[in-house]
Amino acid sequence: MRAQSDIERIWSRSGSAALDLLLMRGEAALDAGDVPAAIGHLTALTENAPDFAAGWAARAVAFSLAGETGPAMADLAQALRLEPRHWPSVTLLATILEDMGQTDRALDAYRESLAINPHQDEAEDGVARLMAADQGQGV
Repeated sequence: MRAQSDIERIWSRSGSAALDLLLMRGEAALDAGDVPAAIGHLTALTENAPDFAAGWAARAVAFSLAGETGPAMADLAQALRLEPRHWPSVTLLATILEDMGQTDRALDAYRESLAINPHQDEAEDGVARLMAADQGQGV
């Protein structure tokens, strides 16, 4: 999806080479499995660029991987305040809600994410999984 890639590329640009480098270092640390280093880089980014939604979203991913649900949710809220159409954040929010057993809210979030960008396997799978579970309960 070229349009999706173009949007994600735009979102990843802070307007500052130094801040973009912090984002790249944080993402590289995540890719390497070094979640504490990622959180460190991304915290520096959010402190220096509090209006940069991609920084908050990336740190939310890191916090989620660290099992720190509260900070992840707070960072997702900030990312979505700054960029309400940031579908990766909406999808991660849905995933966290599903993991917390809040399936109705998770389903709503997956659907909201798909309304923004209908080409997301993770969100489509989430809707299908929650719908199947709902039907299996006879609700």
